[in-house]
Amino acid sequence: MKRVTGIGGIFFKCNDPEKIKEWYKTHLGFNMDAYGAKFEWRRADDSTQKGSTLWSPFPDKTKYFEPSSKDFMINYRVDDLEALVTALKSEGVTVLDNIETYDYGKFVHILDVEGNKIELWESIEKK
Repeated sequence: MKRVTGIGGIFFKCNDPEKIKEWYKTHLGFNMDAYGAKFEWRRADDSTQKGSTLWSPFPDKTKYFEPSSKDFMINYRVDDLEALVTALKSEGVTVLDNIETYDYGKFVHILDVEGNKIELWESIEKK
């Protein structure tokens, strides 16, 4: 089973997400939406299919990264989230929540060996 296929997003805490987004838009040309900047690319295994990686600032007081105390969280893309979660549980990995499904994909959160929260995402882009 293929596990992680790429980075789906980089999420980080900052003092003022709107100010940070404006700075990156002005000075580095990031094209922003409500979540941050979306970098599109083509899949290596099928160049007709698009993929994306999200760059997203969060308020410094966000609880979204908990129980990790880090100021960042990485979202990894996966192909079969349900099979991966089953495998991770059998390997003793801490799975923090149930798989949730939205119109843009499925998500679940896990902890690594140092307690860093990781978001796993099965995108609908691959379909």
